Amino acid sequence: MDRFEYRGGELFCEQVDVARIAEQVGTPLFIYSLNTARDHFYKIRDAFAPFDPLICYSVKANSLGALLAALGSEGGGADIVSGGELFRARRAGIPADRIVYSGVGKTDAELDHALKEDILMFNLESEQEAEVLNDLAGARGTKARVAVRVNPDVDAGTHEYITTGLEDNKFGVPFNDALAFYRRLAQYPHLEVVGVDCHIGSQILSPDPYVEAVGLLRSLVEDIRSAGISIGYLNIGGGFGITYDTEAPATAREHESALGPLVKDLGVKLITEPGRFIAGNAGILVTKVLFRKEGRAKTFVVVDAGMNDLIRPALYSAHHRVEPVAPAGHGEEVVDVVGPICESGDFFTKNRPMEKVERGELVAIFSTGAYGFTMSSQYNSRPRAAEVVVDGDSFEVARKRETYEDLVASESVPK
Repeated sequence: MDRFEYRGGELFCEQVDVARIAEQVGTPLFIYSLNTARDHFYKIRDAFAPFDPLICYSVKANSLGALLAALGSEGGGADIVSGGELFRARRAGIPADRIVYSGVGKTDAELDHALKEDILMFNLESEQEAEVLNDLAGARGTKARVAVRVNPDVDAGTHEYITTGLEDNKFGVPFNDALAFYRRLAQYPHLEVVGVDCHIGSQILSPDPYVEAVGLLRSLVEDIRSAGISIGYLNIGGGFGITYDTEAPATAREHESALGPLVKDLGVKLITEPGRFIAGNAGILVTKVLFRKEGRAKTFVVVDAGMNDLIRPALYSAHHRVEPVAPAGHGEEVVDVVGPICESGDFFTKNRPMEKVERGELVAIFSTGAYGFTMSSQYNSRPRAAEVVVDGDSFEVARKRETYEDLVASESVPK
């Protein structure tokens, strides 16, 4: 259940009027419904309950501490891809034994930090990474628990920028090389092989690519065990899709129904890494109309949020629903909703019918809880937006709006 709905002509997040939040906090502004995120977490937890899954929320989707803390308090873990994400997860109270470390380019310092924290496991991406981690663990007098990210060469049917399971992607070890890699890993004195990992992409709408990938992983687990290597975890990754426009993504229960028969007798602890599925529809971006610009060819609605706040439309041609926060009955028109950034790619809609909005009115851009603020920047020297969390009938600023001083806080001018 997504807790954004119109009541009496006003958009609400849970029990709080969105316009009231914007009036107090200003715009542009990200607003997140914590109960929506919890609900989506519960959907995966309940669907996969027969496997007692470890749900490692993908921190890259939305790394706000308030969200991490809320999910951690529900028993969630964290899928991290950097030392900064490890720091955030631990700061939010997520136990180290619920953290898995993915990513193709971990630095020595990041690996050593994760060893010191004693995280659950590292998802290895290459032979050289294994060598480095073994040496670092040896220097600490410990063993690093590891899985191998296996690349099954499965087409997830998603945007080319967010598919990760094909042979020409940078991620993982090719499936046909994986067994030999596991045999070599078993010889490292400071690595403990504990699992198999796979991630084939993001915004995947059908269970079919997972069925293909997990079928391959099942056979690999059996082969690894036949080689005398114990496997206790199977990480099927994340990537479950959500509705942005007219998509009809599979539900968590439909994913489980398709995957359950493949893993039910495998004797493994199942790990999932949802990010977008939990956070995507739990957030909106609220922005104010600055100007209406009516040209010969089209009408532009210029708002105070830009591609530095939400880059997905520019980067992926992604669709986000855009609606007035308080429709005033001006009638419908076809417009481009654009931001103030000096780039022609700075847009949120193109040639889209929507309720007419005037200068000073508020607009909500929906489904921005994942890959919204977390991909934002200070391009054009624009301070990043504030972030607010709503829980029932109360809201709180979870990240304050940046100031001009924040833009230059880490700079110095040579004499």
